Amino acid sequence: MNCVVTAGPTYEPLDEVRRLTNFSTGRLGSELVNFLAARGHHVTLLIGQQATWRGECQPGRMETFTTTDDLRSRLHTLASQPVDAIFHAAAVSDFAFGKTWQRTADGSLIPFKAGKISSRLDNVLVELTPTGKIIADLRDWFPRACLTGWKFEVDGKRPNAIAKAEQQLTDYRTTACVVNGRAYGEGFGLVTGAGRIRHLADREALFAALEELLARRAIPGSSSP
Repeated sequence: MNCVVTAGPTYEPLDEVRRLTNFSTGRLGSELVNFLAARGHHVTLLIGQQATWRGECQPGRMETFTTTDDLRSRLHTLASQPVDAIFHAAAVSDFAFGKTWQRTADGSLIPFKAGKISSRLDNVLVELTPTGKIIADLRDWFPRACLTGWKFEVDGKRPNAIAKAEQQLTDYRTTACVVNGRAYGEGFGLVTGAGRIRHLADREALFAALEELLARRAIPGSSSP
């Protein structure tokens, strides 16, 4: 099957030398690529330029993305091709930088327009604006694909993390959501609907479950989004 895996972080520029990004090495997505490729699937890897994982990775095709808009554009371009599954593991930045100001001694704000914010400046104020959810567009772009999203949660407890994964399925019409992070605890949860969650102890178990999900959806008469 033709699969697309996103991995690693996006970034958003503050000025010409500084960036806002997420903590993500790209390792999980890269290892998923190897697992799928070893089982005969053709895999396209979209990986963040800032990914630090340097292990072996053998996609059929690889592209590097930078900003959230760049990743969105690359996924949209792939929608013109036959794609059976999207595994959206990239750590997409939820915020981009908006306007930047410097507060003067009298308290007024002056818009900052230079290419680099000087480190000698005091009282610099920066606006954060939402980047928009890439996952919100995936079902429209890939109406017949198996779509798997991710929820990495650090606050709260496992039931709260699972509830957020279930909400992602409802909001974005995805097939499944992988939930992990401190709130979930050890291992991974594969959520496929309200009350339907499978606990997976490690990455190998997760990868096998994701391929099993893909295989089930390939069977004629299986459930559709």
